[in-house]
Amino acid sequence: LEKMTDLVAVWEVALSDGVHKIEFEHGTTSGKRVVYVDGKEEIRREWMFKLVGKETFTVGATKTKAAINIDAVSGFAYEYTLEINGKSLKQYIENRLKTTNTWILNLGGTDYRIVLEKDTMDVWCNGQKTETAGEFVEDGTETHFTVADHSCCIKAVSSGKRKEGIIHTLIVDNREIPEAVE
Repeated sequence: LEKMTDLVAVWEVALSDGVHKIEFEHGTTSGKRVVYVDGKEEIRREWMFKLVGKETFTVGATKTKAAINIDAVSGFAYEYTLEINGKSLKQYIENRLKTTNTWILNLGGTDYRIVLEKDTMDVWCNGQKTETAGEFVEDGTETHFTVADHSCCIKAVSSGKRKEGIIHTLIVDNREIPEAVE
């Protein structure tokens, strides 16, 4: 089996529908390029005469745009950079920290990853967009949904500070869940 013999880069990317593993094989003698997303082959090119360039593909249920840039550093050394939605992975992660909240919790022995997209107020649970009901309350808004028969609510309350903006808190069965850092 010659699988993964030319593996040169592995990235983990947290999207709303889950954390995805991207692997890249680059055969610098054969010119081969293979992109795997979550272990599934997305792109395979054999005998590429141009060893530098870009491979574009999509990731996850939301078909998020991704690209791997292949640049020559010196001689036969190459640098591989991953872009998500046209941004470097670092920029993408920094932006994502501002636009989403993520919580990891365990209910009845099952792990759940809940993601709030602040711009759309969409809520994702273990890779699926969840039905929600929003309501205005005295001090902000509440977004209600259920996870495995547990009632959940994301409360959005102003911090009172312009720089901080709105604070989002997940409450499951009347218990506050701490935000996860991915």
